[in-house]
Amino acid sequence: MAYACRRRGIKLTIYAAEKANPLKIDRMRALGADVVLSGEDFDQAKLEARKFSEERGVRFVEDGFDIETVIGAGTIGLELSRSAETIDFILVPLGNGALFNGAATYVKAKMPKTKMIAVQAKGAPAMIESWKSGRVVKYDSIDTMADGIGVRVPIEQALLDMDGLADEGLLVEESSILAAMKLLHRHAGIVVEPAGAVGISAVLEDREKFAGKTVATIVCGSNLTGEQMGKWL
Repeated sequence: MAYACRRRGIKLTIYAAEKANPLKIDRMRALGADVVLSGEDFDQAKLEARKFSEERGVRFVEDGFDIETVIGAGTIGLELSRSAETIDFILVPLGNGALFNGAATYVKAKMPKTKMIAVQAKGAPAMIESWKSGRVVKYDSIDTMADGIGVRVPIEQALLDMDGLADEGLLVEESSILAAMKLLHRHAGIVVEPAGAVGISAVLEDREKFAGKTVATIVCGSNLTGEQMGKWL
């Protein structure tokens, strides 16, 4: 958003939690965004952003709800569909749903036999629990290092969109997320934040399920501070 708005000369105000990753905040500000820190987590910041937009009469963009955010993520599905191999499983980090629903919409249209698996941290399971139960499940707090997919209050539209797209929903342990981050760093030379590593985590936790299969995952987000890199990698 910050990059696109800077390119087009559009003023952008981003609301983020007071405890949001400082590296992410710095990068958004470097791209010209006005970043306001409000609330203890993502969902509280979103409430303040919605209030701000209503008071000022400006466009409010909600990741996972606004169709443009979903379509943008759909281009990843397009890239995966161009693979020379037949993919059996695609594991996707599940936050507000834009990434999963966007990629899955394209994959299911072009590769209907491919199983789409949504992955969340056990410490922030609201979206998967809501999808499985068929009702919105909200939490008062979350407890996971994967802040990028740390959703407390699911978007109902995103849950509706998941119907027919998600074949399975998996919840992974913190220890598996950390192990996945280390594997990606040591063997692929990739610095990935916790939310982007959960697909690998799911494979580590159920190796038999994925053994002998062609498995793809979306690795996204490399926002780690120096302190986090020293601690986790």
